[in-house]
Amino acid sequence: MRLALLPIAIGHVASVAIVVCAVAQGILPDRRLVQSLAGALLIGMALCRWLRGAGQHKASHHVGNRISTRAGHAGIALWSCLMATAHGAGLMLVPALVPLCMSDLPARAITASGSLVLALAAVGVHMAAMLATTGVIATGVCRGVTLHPGLLGSAALRHGWTVALAVTGGLLMLLR
Repeated sequence: MRLALLPIAIGHVASVAIVVCAVAQGILPDRRLVQSLAGALLIGMALCRWLRGAGQHKASHHVGNRISTRAGHAGIALWSCLMATAHGAGLMLVPALVPLCMSDLPARAITASGSLVLALAAVGVHMAAMLATTGVIATGVCRGVTLHPGLLGSAALRHGWTVALAVTGGLLMLLR
């Protein structure tokens, strides 16, 4: 579980880096477009899970009804980047970055948004809080699974997760 925190942090940093690079190039990302793309990706994942599950359902009489609970580090980092982008982790930096990118404004030096150190400190605090929260929740989930090991193999959980992905994706696309 603790090993997953590094790819989660990398995905979060990648999301922030994408926005920082865009702002440095003078491109201000449209939050609605990013949110719609993230929603479409979630719906696509739900569709893939549903189609894969339909094929597994036919074979489950012979093989057993198991799902994989492991994800590679690259998959975790990609998921983290997608979720961080969907909730606007990188976009939170735009108010701090825009004044830093403006050249030679006298007021820039005396404002809090003109301080690169302050902007980086805010990102660091956000990242630490996100990783601590993720670690606590993951610990609780792992302990719950330890008490109920058959829970991860249930078809109801698999279908519930697929529905949750589709509903979340739909809400992201509708509530822009």
